[in-house]
Formats: sequence, structure tokens, C-alpha cells
Amino acid sequence: MSTPFSVLDLAPVVSGSTSAQALRNTLDLARHTERLGYGRYWLAEHHNMPGIASSATSVLIGQVAAVTSRIRVGSGGVMLPNHAPMVVAEQFGTLEALHPGRIDLGLGRAPGTDPATAQALRRSAAPLSADDFPEQLVELRGYFDEKSPVTPAAGNGPPVWLLGSSGYSARLAGLLGLPFAFAHHFSAENTLPALKLYRESFRPSADLESPYAMLAVSVTAADTDERARELAAPQALAFLRLRQGRPGTLPTPEEAAAYPYTPMEREMIDARIASQVVGGPESVRAQMDELLEATLADEVMATTMVHDHADRLRSYELLAGLYVP
Repeated sequence: MSTPFSVLDLAPVVSGSTSAQALRNTLDLARHTERLGYGRYWLAEHHNMPGIASSATSVLIGQVAAVTSRIRVGSGGVMLPNHAPMVVAEQFGTLEALHPGRIDLGLGRAPGTDPATAQALRRSAAPLSADDFPEQLVELRGYFDEKSPVTPAAGNGPPVWLLGSSGYSARLAGLLGLPFAFAHHFSAENTLPALKLYRESFRPSADLESPYAMLAVSVTAADTDERARELAAPQALAFLRLRQGRPGTLPTPEEAAAYPYTPMEREMIDARIASQVVGGPESVRAQMDELLEATLADEVMATTMVHDHADRLRSYELLAGLYVP
């Protein structure tokens, strides 16, 4: 049986464009990838970042679900510490009621933003603690119970996934018997240990009989290896700027090529791209097959951050031609 492939979209805002255009591109990409046969379309939650427009995740999920008909739509993910669990239950109960059987609720325990923004979201100066996450998760899932007084969450609970980039969520997902999505696209060094921990910790539950691990992978596919490397360079530069505390919009390939990298920056860029799947069709297949063999992932969620929308559509077309029935 072939490995299912899905889509993770951050709604990238590119240089010279706007967040409004980024959101229109998201709707177009969702329709496009549904036609190509991808299984899921997840939206990320990031705040106060000029290059990412998917901050109102549940709103965008509703819009994507409304312009598609088959593909599952969900959060990759909702950062639970930022929100009251009851509000998340109301939002996703509404989505599930409107689009039954098509909504996924992926949950993360990190705030996904800077401390000041997290405080503004939560309207509290209390420090965030990972220790609170299991308690919040239990509260949230309780609102979906058919006997819950919370409408429309009661009886309209979507499948819950745990997201992670380290061992904490991997172990918790295993202990709770939930599906697990790992962020290989920005934490490749932790991929194998986290998946091993998830599978070893797994206990069968009413949700899942056996472990199910999905891998989020950064993929840039183009007609040639050279073109793919050109298209991947802006995303690596944007990541470098983010790490340096200078987040911005996604630069063009020309901007990335002209950037005066220091030796240390070049080393960071090379390491970043090395953890991605980048190349023409033959190279993409070789790299992806190697990753699948090493991780035994049950599903792959590809995220593609390139400057030109047409190049992003083409990347998903090429990947679908290799892996999507």
C-alpha cells in the first residue's frame, strides 16, 4: 500500500505582495491539491510574523473547507496554550458540524510566537508551562462529549492529533493512543528519536488501535535539480532571518542569490536545505524514498514555501505525479 501524501500550508506572504493575496493563494492551492488527490490540507498557526498569513487558523480552515469537497481540512496546528480550550472546542465543533467527517484538529503545546504576542493572545501575564498542556487537552476533549453542554462542540468532535518537534508530545501522543505528526521540516535531528519514543509509548485507545505517525516534510520540486535549488533558497534565507530576530516576507530567488552570507550563515543555510527534499522528479523520489525507509512514516505532509505561486502549484503537481494515486 502506498504512503498517503497531504499538504501543510503556512499561507506565505512573499516580498512585493500582501497577506490578502497569500490567503487567496491558499484557497487556490487547496482546490489544486484536492484535484491532484492529496488526502489532507492543514493550516499552521503563527502570529506576529510578516511572512505568514495563517494566524486565524480556524477561520481559514472554514474557508478552505467551503471551497473544496473531498479533502480533509485541519490545523497543523492549533497552539493550545494560546487559547481557552472551550473556545477551540466551539470553533472546531462548528467546523465539524458544517463539514462532517472532513475536519482534523491538530494540537501543539508551544505558543508559536514571541512571549509578548502570546500574552496578548491569552490576555494573561502568567507564564506558559508545558505541564499545563495535558490538563488543557483533557478539558478540550471533554467538551466534545455528547453529554457536554457546550454547543456545537457536543457530539461534533473531529479527530485529535498531537503535533511535536521533540519527545514530549511524542510520548504523550503514544500514552493517549492518538495519531502523531512530527515537524521534520524544522526539527530533522529529532525525527528518529521522537518516532521511536512515540511507537514505544503507544497504548491502544478508542481513537486508534496502533501507532500512526505523519511526517511534515519541506519539499521543493521543480523540473530540474538546479531550478529546485534556486526556488528553495528564499525559504532558507527567511528561516535564517527569523533565527536572527529579523522575520520578514519570503524573498525572491534573486534576493536570496544576492544576499552576502557570512561563512557561518552559509553553513546554517546549507544545513537547513540538507534536511529538506529538494530537486527534480528523480532526485525528489530518491530523497523521499530514503526518508520513508528510515522513518517508516504512515503519512507525509508536504510543505512548500517558494516565492512564486505558480512554482508552488508546480511543485505539488510533480510530487503528486510521483506519489499520489
